[in-house]
Amino acid sequence: MRAKFSKPPLIVCLLAAISRLLISSTEVFPLSIKYIASSKLPTPFGEFTMHGFEDESTGKEHVALSMGDIDSGEPVLARAHSECLTGDALFSMRCDCGYQLEEALSSVAKEGRGVVLYLRQEGRGIGLLNKIKAYNLQDQGADTVEANEQLGFGADLRKYDMCQPMLEHLGVKTIRLMTNNPRKVKALSDAGVNVLERVAIEVGRNPHNDGYLNTKASKLGHYLKASAKADISHQDDDA
Repeated sequence: MRAKFSKPPLIVCLLAAISRLLISSTEVFPLSIKYIASSKLPTPFGEFTMHGFEDESTGKEHVALSMGDIDSGEPVLARAHSECLTGDALFSMRCDCGYQLEEALSSVAKEGRGVVLYLRQEGRGIGLLNKIKAYNLQDQGADTVEANEQLGFGADLRKYDMCQPMLEHLGVKTIRLMTNNPRKVKALSDAGVNVLERVAIEVGRNPHNDGYLNTKASKLGHYLKASAKADISHQDDDA
């Protein structure tokens, strides 16, 4: 026989409602970004200031590299760059990530002011080891989107809602975003970042990443010039 329970007190109902509200809010604003410390970072492009942040909800560590006066209220040249160990550190020619990172740092240095956000979301968000699995599938003929899907992932799992609190801490109000990706512009705007304009950053095309870049354009909507060898038969796959 099922036991009978009295109706819960009003305060219990209120606390339960508040708990549900907090959980809902956490789902909308999932990241808790905490500033940790800053230091000088000399590079071949010039001396930057490196700012460390921690996402307390995931334990991920993110970095901002700034140069010059970026808290004056004037639009700031910026890039949100997702970690790519193979391209950024191991000189891989399979992608354009390393080339874009260097171009972003160089562009900020030439302008004398700007910021590069380095976000720890390797492999478009699937992680390094899954990225290697995806590379293996690409070696067998799959493109980058097909490889992710064969592994059970979406084409791009990256998020950019950590950028707004990082930029806010640095005093950046408005950015000129270096990217070829219209989805990134929308994601940052949706996260509360004021994106004044998109600045193209098309560099590093070579025989090893030609197909990769063509897939970016045809299936992910990136603004890229097609190579002479480009297969554009799927241009409408991702309007």
